[in-house]
Amino acid sequence: MTDIDESVPESTVKAIERAVDQGSFPELAAVLDGLPTGQLVEILERLDRSRRAIAYRILPKHRALEAFEILDATLQRDLVSGLQDEQTTELFAALDPDDRVELLDELPASVARRLLQGLPAGEREMTAEILGYPHGSIGRRMSPEFVRVLPETTTATALTRLADHLDDAETIYTLPVTDDDRALIGVVSLRDLLKAPPGTTIAEVQQPAQWVHATDDAETAARRCADLKLLALPVVDNETRIVGILTVDDALSILETADSEDQARISGVEPLRRPYLSAPVLDLMRSRIVWLLVLAVGATLTVQVLEVFEETLAEVVTLALFIPLLIGTGGNTGNQAATTVTRALALGDVKPRDVGKVLFREFRVGLSLGLALGALAFLLTSAIYSTSIGTVIGLTFVALCTIAATVGGVMPLVARAVRADPAVFANPFISTFIDASGLLIYFFIAKAVLGI
Repeated sequence: MTDIDESVPESTVKAIERAVDQGSFPELAAVLDGLPTGQLVEILERLDRSRRAIAYRILPKHRALEAFEILDATLQRDLVSGLQDEQTTELFAALDPDDRVELLDELPASVARRLLQGLPAGEREMTAEILGYPHGSIGRRMSPEFVRVLPETTTATALTRLADHLDDAETIYTLPVTDDDRALIGVVSLRDLLKAPPGTTIAEVQQPAQWVHATDDAETAARRCADLKLLALPVVDNETRIVGILTVDDALSILETADSEDQARISGVEPLRRPYLSAPVLDLMRSRIVWLLVLAVGATLTVQVLEVFEETLAEVVTLALFIPLLIGTGGNTGNQAATTVTRALALGDVKPRDVGKVLFREFRVGLSLGLALGALAFLLTSAIYSTSIGTVIGLTFVALCTIAATVGGVMPLVARAVRADPAVFANPFISTFIDASGLLIYFFIAKAVLGI
């Protein structure tokens, strides 16, 4: 996301599109030059691919570098494919190593190798180090550019050392404290350095360090950084030697991406991984069609259940009137439970080992909901139709809400236990499951109560 104070007026966007289409490059340069960087990035995200490339080439070098660093990796990839080799190499070298790796993951292997070979030796070494960690680990999202200090160093010396690295350090607000072998001992904040009397050593003002392993899951590490409210979290290897840091802005970016993926999959689509207006229509279609096909196949179970109980429906036609209400309520109940537990998993409030507690908890919630809705349905249906029909509807609500909440609450935990995405087991699959099972419950209760 871009850090903008206010949204770009639609008239400005239209003016830029018109200038690009008409080839009025002086006018385009004048409009772009007057925009803050945040609004400039927002406009680049809203333009289609060809217009974006033209507008980007118009930018002065320093503005182009600022904007490129903020853009999503997918949009960076689009721009790289449309720029000259010299421009691409310059932009690539200007990125921080962790941002560079994120872009490399989006590029074809041949382009990635060429860009790596064009880096200075020191930058290439830092980038290769990050690339060596597994996909999805925090090692691929950490920054190897940090300032570390020794315990015996004075605070005045540390401040001088920090001043020498203002341009290349990822952050200056939290400094790792290590021994000569880079083993993490603690951390010291810039505030404590500035407050310390002259002659004070780092050992006197350092604080215990919180840290994560480089191979830890990126989302888990980012969540830890956010929960602890740290500006930077050291990243260490298996021997507790510091290899990088995770800054709070990178942690929030990781969490935002993970939350977007969860929300997309809960809704039955694949994440776009790019701003909506910059996504081609074909990509939008692809993100939705797979899940629509999966759910359509799953819905055939509902059709088969209806076919099995076709004679029951023929005897009591009134039963058909309540099918949408019952399966809709059951699906919604399951979705509520699944979404709640999925979010609790993401926040670390529950673990897969808590499956028993969650099952019992959601069973009680579902039963309470079923009793409340069932009682209301019994009264209304009995008044309109008959007591027997009211009994069928009321009992179905009780059974269906109980089962839906229990299954919906447990499925995300099962998914996490088998290393699948809990969001996948939320709304789409829960709805399909409840549709079929809800009809079975409904018709079995109807046959038992009505004697048909």
